[in-house]
Amino acid sequence: MEERQENGYLIMTPQEAAKVEEKLPPAEEMQDLAEFFKVFGDSTRLKILLALLCREMCVNDIALLLGMTQSAISHQLRILKQMDLVKNRREGKTILYAPADAHIVSILSQGLDHIEE
Repeated sequence: MEERQENGYLIMTPQEAAKVEEKLPPAEEMQDLAEFFKVFGDSTRLKILLALLCREMCVNDIALLLGMTQSAISHQLRILKQMDLVKNRREGKTILYAPADAHIVSILSQGLDHIEE
């Protein structure tokens, strides 16, 4: 690998830069990924997701747990559902929410592991 230096910094060759660019996702996927991670930037949504790691819950249970209104929780759940982070199922008149899949559990667990190091 050819190394160039400029002002004491290593500089990539154009060929090396092209190889890196080839490995980056397309712009649309990058935008989707940014939107995905933006959802995790809200502490209320994080609390909801972390609570749902413990067990399925209905809107009322989440609202009581977090000390918020049902409408505020419903709004946040709608966002989480639109981003495919939570799923729901009906049990009689009650709708129960849970993490959408193992990826969400893994992302949250790894995030917690990272900040607790």
